[in-house]
Formats: sequence, C-alpha cells, structure tokens
Amino acid sequence: MQVRIFGYEPAVWLYVINALVAFLATLPAVGLTAETSGYVMTIANGVVALIVAFLTRPWVVSALTGALSTILTGLASFGLPLTEQQTGAFVVLTSAVLGLILRANVSPAPVTSDYPPGAHSDKNVTSL
Repeated sequence: MQVRIFGYEPAVWLYVINALVAFLATLPAVGLTAETSGYVMTIANGVVALIVAFLTRPWVVSALTGALSTILTGLASFGLPLTEQQTGAFVVLTSAVLGLILRANVSPAPVTSDYPPGAHSDKNVTSL
C-alpha cells in the first residue's frame, strides 16, 4: 500500500511547498530570505515525514522520532527556546513513550509451521 496524503504522494506535497516557499522568497513584502526558506523547508520535510510515519503500518518508532527531531531542529532556527540537550532528551522521551505504547499493542507473528521450534535441528535441511 502506498502512503498518500489527501490522495497525493508525500513527495508531491513537498514539491508544492518548495515551489510556494520559492515564490514567497521572491516577494520583498514577505521578507523571506534564502536562509529562512531553508529552515521552512526543513520543518516542512519533518512534518511530511511525521505524517508518513503516522500513516505507515506498522509504526516505526525511529521514523517518528527522526521526523520529530527534524522539526525541532528547524524550529530552533526560529528561536525555539530548547538547547540541543533538551531537544535530544525530548526525542528520547518520545521514543520511550511510543515504545511503551506500541509494545502493549504488538503480538507475536502467527506460527507458520506445524513443527515445534528445533524439530529439525539434528537433520541436514539444506537439501530441502
């Protein structure tokens, strides 16, 4: 299954956001510099990655925390009052909480064989 956001692939949304930011940077009244445009795109990439991580099944905690880390890095450039240590600690805390939530909702894979584990441990099964 492909991940889609409002019917379009995430890359399409990033292209549209990139084009919009590039257009806004050409308007002097907006005051968007090239450096600020880069920070906006960093945040946009993080947000789209976060949406994709939430829509993907099964959830991958590292994808969620990576997206969150990217967003926080971009927001720091706009004056988010968090140090690198605080940002890192927040990402670790988020990872731990998601791990606890997901662990309670994960079950082992179904058995795919009628044989108990180790039933063929004394036999040469390479020719099968």
